[in-house]
Amino acid sequence: MKIKANIERIPGGMMLVPLLLGALLNTLAPATGEYFGSFTKGMIAGTVPILAVWFFCIGASIDLRATGTVLRKSGTLVVTKIAVAWVVALIAASFIPETGIQTGVFAGLSVLAIVSAMDMTNGGLYASLMNQYGTKEESGAFVLMSLESGPLMTMVILGSAGLASFEPHHFIGAVLPFLVGFALGNLDHDLRAFFSKATPVLIPFFGFALGNTINLSVILDTGLLGIGLGAAVIVITGIPLILADKFIGGGNGTAGVAASSAAGAAVANPVIIAQINPAFEPVAASATALVATAVIVTAILVPVITALWARHVANPAPTHEIASEPRE
Repeated sequence: MKIKANIERIPGGMMLVPLLLGALLNTLAPATGEYFGSFTKGMIAGTVPILAVWFFCIGASIDLRATGTVLRKSGTLVVTKIAVAWVVALIAASFIPETGIQTGVFAGLSVLAIVSAMDMTNGGLYASLMNQYGTKEESGAFVLMSLESGPLMTMVILGSAGLASFEPHHFIGAVLPFLVGFALGNLDHDLRAFFSKATPVLIPFFGFALGNTINLSVILDTGLLGIGLGAAVIVITGIPLILADKFIGGGNGTAGVAASSAAGAAVANPVIIAQINPAFEPVAASATALVATAVIVTAILVPVITALWARHVANPAPTHEIASEPRE
């Protein structure tokens, strides 16, 4: 059976399929982990430790000696993405209450959901699209995108926008596994190769654990809103990313389109941040469901839009010229 091949045909499938299976289990049999206990409970409820190991391995995979072109490309996209999320957070906070919107069409929407969906790029999706439609240097921009992984940037945005307060040691705790992995990976290339192999392996495991924090009834309640959030991520972050790629990164905008997705790992941010700051607990469940839906939407739409954009810039519309009459 070609289970892996079939799963990988789905955009972000290795993350999203286990996540949906976990959500199905949590919806139909929420006490499964407690019933079996031991290692089964650990796999079901182990979101934070599994993610901690994944962040460590992500850090170990980054090579400090990346070329200047790659750093310029990735730095441009990463800074733009984070800056847009920060501006959106400031604007959203002016009309969305701290406990999120409770009624109406936008019920369940919170600043936490918006920031979590917008501040991280699906690096794997970006790299695969740039391998097909961009240059080697643009594909290598995935290097710094790994810095967005995890709750750190979301915490920084919420904190700097005055929407939350975090103790300094919480910031350190959020980034420490990544930094230790980064240090070890650059001190010993064999360790980098060793730990890097674990990065894709851990994705379905934390996807399944994350799914077990989601009740599918919440996704059904926020489905249309989640689809709208996914479309908003593409439009609101995509336009500045295209402009930054063209005028700062020296590209043609294709990399900007490819970076306008929401990362699968962002689904974990609401739960992790709620554990760090209990003030976000009331909106964590709905935010998780919204971000999960946005991830699916962007994973489907961004490849299509990137392909269309790449075709457009490769074959610009011809200018119409008045044909001269043939000479006799």
